[in-house]
Amino acid sequence: MSHGQRPALIAHDLIRIRGTRRVLDGISLAAAPGHRIGLIGENGTGKTTLLRILAGLDEPDGGTVTRPPDLGFLHQELPFTPTETVATVLEDATREAREDLAALDRLGDALASAPEDTEEHAQLLARYGETLERAQDRDAWDADRRALTVLAGLGLDGIPHDRTLATLSGGQRGRLALAALLIRRPAALLLDEPTNHLDDAAAAFCEEHLRAIPGVLVVATHDRAFLDVVCTDLIDLDPAVEGPVRFGGNYTAYLAMKHAEAERWRRRYDEEQQQLAELRLAAAVTGHRVAHDRAPRDNEKMGYGHTAGRVQNQISRRVRDATRRLETLERHQVAAPPEPLRLHAPVLAAGGGDEIVVAVRRAVVPGRLRLDRLDVTATDRLLVSGPNGAGKSTLLAVLAGGLVVDGAVRRRPGLRVGLLTQDTLFEDSHRSARELFTATVGPERAEAVPLSSLGLLASADLDRPVSALSVGQRRRLALAMLVADPPELLLLDEPTNHLSPRLCDELEDALGSGPGAIVLASHDRRLRSRWPGREITLTDAAVVGRRAS
Repeated sequence: MSHGQRPALIAHDLIRIRGTRRVLDGISLAAAPGHRIGLIGENGTGKTTLLRILAGLDEPDGGTVTRPPDLGFLHQELPFTPTETVATVLEDATREAREDLAALDRLGDALASAPEDTEEHAQLLARYGETLERAQDRDAWDADRRALTVLAGLGLDGIPHDRTLATLSGGQRGRLALAALLIRRPAALLLDEPTNHLDDAAAAFCEEHLRAIPGVLVVATHDRAFLDVVCTDLIDLDPAVEGPVRFGGNYTAYLAMKHAEAERWRRRYDEEQQQLAELRLAAAVTGHRVAHDRAPRDNEKMGYGHTAGRVQNQISRRVRDATRRLETLERHQVAAPPEPLRLHAPVLAAGGGDEIVVAVRRAVVPGRLRLDRLDVTATDRLLVSGPNGAGKSTLLAVLAGGLVVDGAVRRRPGLRVGLLTQDTLFEDSHRSARELFTATVGPERAEAVPLSSLGLLASADLDRPVSALSVGQRRRLALAMLVADPPELLLLDEPTNHLSPRLCDELEDALGSGPGAIVLASHDRRLRSRWPGREITLTDAAVVGRRAS
């Protein structure tokens, strides 16, 4: 099959309703081979639902999908029983390639023995051509070598193939599911958060592999670095006036477009508010003020009644005209653009930027952290990186004072510290998000910076019990409390988890200009590549420090 003949993935006017809510409302999508489409948007905008419908695992309430017969979908869990082995998964991933090669051998033998210029020969030749093109698309001859390359690239080459899936960690099973799809090379590939469980090297390998596939790719991800490197198009599922918007280009191009849009929106809003103020003033002007509040001159007194009537008519007409234009503009005025996320700092304690607020000396948490020395200053921007298990979360807990350590940890007296943990738990989870927010930051702060103004929780979730919120929503609530009332030392553990790309960008900008000291642990490659402060890398319970250039 030539490149132009490879099947496309086409969805038309998809509708999906859950209860009273339209999760998808008339979404259309055309993904031609060679196109790599990224789905972005807030949690709950229907990215996973759309992928499941495209994959045929979920039926839409309206609309149609035309999909290639050879389609692969990255499930959150492998479609195998826990007692099956790694070898079983790999055999299944290379099965189609083996079948294509075996079919080519059979068809080749049959062709050799079939007389030319016969119907049988023509049919065999057509089948051979189809099978050959499919085998070329799948790169079937290279499947076994590709399997070894992919396992190594995703950090799975050290796992014996006779291991059962039940003995693998969740992260290993997730990587094995991704590996199976990369080995298979189906004509259309649907991926839901493919870089979860991947370290930097594995993510880079995955990106390089996906850029080389000849077929269709549709991927839902919060990973901004992935969106930038892999995607040729983005579909923003966040609510918009004209429905989901498709952008040609990668994430950087999308950001430039969104920034230009936001600028136009802000400019139009400001201009309209200026017009409204002028029209309100014009409509409120009294006849006396328009007539300059002056008494008639002597030579006007005889005709004063006539002149005054004409002036009053002119005034009335101007006022009516201004009022009519005011009503029209008020009816059709553009909404105020959303304010970007920022740290709403109270007055912080006095102290120079070089003042040390936390000093750590020879701190040891057995099996979790060993740190000889660390000083955090009053305006520090410190990024903590390192592989899983290196002690990043442990270090933040030590700085917060929530963990007893061998060694010395000195904090400035009265230092206000806030910690965003990966697992957010609230004691009063029967209360609503809004009530808990107000109780935590205080009524005065909650009035000055309402929870609804931060864009971290949807309006429908503000008055739901916290116990009914998802893990991601509870983390957003905890982040909202820290954003509305930032402490002098802000400790953030993987803060961009569960945030849309837009909110990740806004949080990143807010941290750059925020008050006080910020210590952040993150796997987010885009955030780390743009970090403006210094960085320490934890490895094997030891720390190596380096200052960002």
